[in-house]
Amino acid sequence: MIPERPNDIQASFGVVESTFRSRWVVLGSVVLLLALMFIQLAITARLHSMTVDEGNHIYSGYMSWTRFDFGLNPEHPPFVKLLATVPLLGMRVNAPDPSSTYFKLAAYEGGKKLLSGDDKETILFRARMAASLLALLLAALVFAVAREMFGLGAGFLALVLASFDPNLLGHGALVTTDTGIACFMLASVYAFYRYVKAPSPLRLGLAGLAVGLALVTKHSGMFLVPILLILAICESVRTARNQRSTQPRDWKRLTKPVAATAVVFAIAFATVWAFYGFRYSARPQGATLIPPLTVMTETLKPHEAKTVLTLARWKLLPESYLAGATDVRNVGEYYHSFVLGKIYPHGVWFYFPVVLAVKSTEALLILTLAAVAAFFSRRLWANREFLFLAIPLLIYLGIAMSSPLNTGVRHIMPVYAFLWPLAAGAASTLLQRRWAWALVLVAILHVGASLATFRNHIPYANLFWGGPDNVHRLLTDSNADWGQQLYAVREYLEKRKVKDCWFSYIGEGIPTQAAFWGVPCKTLPNLDGLPVAGQIIPEVIDGPVLISADELSGYLTGPGPLNPYGDFQKLRASAIIGGGVLVYDGRFSVPRLSALTRRYQIGDILKADPKLGLESAREIVALDGENADSWKVLGRALLATQQKEEARVALERAIHVAETVEPDFQADKIPEVRKLMSGL
Repeated sequence: MIPERPNDIQASFGVVESTFRSRWVVLGSVVLLLALMFIQLAITARLHSMTVDEGNHIYSGYMSWTRFDFGLNPEHPPFVKLLATVPLLGMRVNAPDPSSTYFKLAAYEGGKKLLSGDDKETILFRARMAASLLALLLAALVFAVAREMFGLGAGFLALVLASFDPNLLGHGALVTTDTGIACFMLASVYAFYRYVKAPSPLRLGLAGLAVGLALVTKHSGMFLVPILLILAICESVRTARNQRSTQPRDWKRLTKPVAATAVVFAIAFATVWAFYGFRYSARPQGATLIPPLTVMTETLKPHEAKTVLTLARWKLLPESYLAGATDVRNVGEYYHSFVLGKIYPHGVWFYFPVVLAVKSTEALLILTLAAVAAFFSRRLWANREFLFLAIPLLIYLGIAMSSPLNTGVRHIMPVYAFLWPLAAGAASTLLQRRWAWALVLVAILHVGASLATFRNHIPYANLFWGGPDNVHRLLTDSNADWGQQLYAVREYLEKRKVKDCWFSYIGEGIPTQAAFWGVPCKTLPNLDGLPVAGQIIPEVIDGPVLISADELSGYLTGPGPLNPYGDFQKLRASAIIGGGVLVYDGRFSVPRLSALTRRYQIGDILKADPKLGLESAREIVALDGENADSWKVLGRALLATQQKEEARVALERAIHVAETVEPDFQADKIPEVRKLMSGL
């Protein structure tokens, strides 16, 4: 008969068990660790400037409270956004009316305006601290899970792993959905685990509520459907194996876990509708989504579009929820990946395993090896506790590895939520009391790694990979550089009394926010934001030049000659600010940057003066002839001046360049060029 818990659990961490016999001592120790975590989260919330997505989350949440509008960036369900904006309801907030444009753009624009006043730092801090409650809840759940499954010593080790994890500390104090989904996925599995151990209506209801909260936190909460079904099947198999062969099968008992999932999902389904006010329409008072759901589904695969539209026709899920799921599916198809210093035109399966290897502390990696050893040594083979942690972890990681969206460690926060208690439990199971000191040393190593990167949690990398200042060479986006360094940049420039500089930053932070974030630099092109009206960058610029690691990597545009910042990659930076902003001193030739800004402006120039536009287009080709876009704008300029034969030659050259210069990253430009040629 398979034991409920490993036989040597009570022997593991025996010193800790004997020391913490008092319930009050245990509670006090947990509260102390959570308090230390809260202090770190609060300091982090103050140190970091607004990251790329926070403005739109805050604005969307505030509009949901005050206008009952769930149509502003429904890419993410409302729970975290609603939670984060509760502290704003008693403030006088300058929230603009949503613009009549693409819903995501409307949310970003509204967020920038909302956070453009003198109260911006107060709004941001209050929203972050409300959101950080989910990080504290996650850490508390990690302790509860590990303690119940593996014992008190494992519980404290797991709590230390969570409360001092750089990734949780870096992202737990942000108004984003990643910590929330990790929290409620662990809560869902833990609640279901407690139900199958001792079934009761209350425990079943709590499992359903937890799943519902996961679904209204992030669309990846839908992964709980296969996770819970597989766990239920495993529980049924386990029950069958434990029944004596001489006894008749108790089919009701065998099928009970699977039947329970139907109740769980029904409660979760009702929870989703409750958070949208039991209203199908995403927007109030007859307002419509921009674009409508039917238009959004046009880019899905036929069977996917049919599923979404069927759910919409029968109003089985709220319109906002369906739109968000559709948007997430569409967005993933257009992202490049940057991993180990190389750009890929699509997602790659090894991205998240590399992220785990780079972004996990040395101590957690050691304990993960212990979990693997526990599995292969059969010490936890088919054990209920091991399965309830390992199966969700592996399913979530497997789905993430198959996803085309490779943008950061934050997307696998649920993997860490299951890994912390699993690693702590496996290690404490494998080691006897005399080895408890080794786990204490591992915990100290983990805490030390976290404290060593204080103020710099988001770009954390372990020493095996060179630490935080090297992570930008291996990974980018929210792994290193997500808009959080503007305060650090301001401090750097003030200390050196720098007033004349150039800056390219992730997102749209600098073009619209430089003045009130206190950064005096002139703007360099942002590869993921809107162009600055009328801006033409000269061919030669004088430093200091500050470049976001996200922009420097070129993963948004492509490698080699497609990256307008590629020449800076060959240079040694004078400084690295916050692990993600590189500083270069000197004079620099930047022809590709100059060409890029000219391409941004060519449409307006052609409308005003076609001849001047043609002259500008020829300059663009001279500056950056290895980019198909340069030849395309020349073809457009020649068409505008009625030089059709020359236009054909230029457009044919655009196709040739797209097919021969980094073709994986320029192939999508060919259809538009062919469309221009069709009119000749």
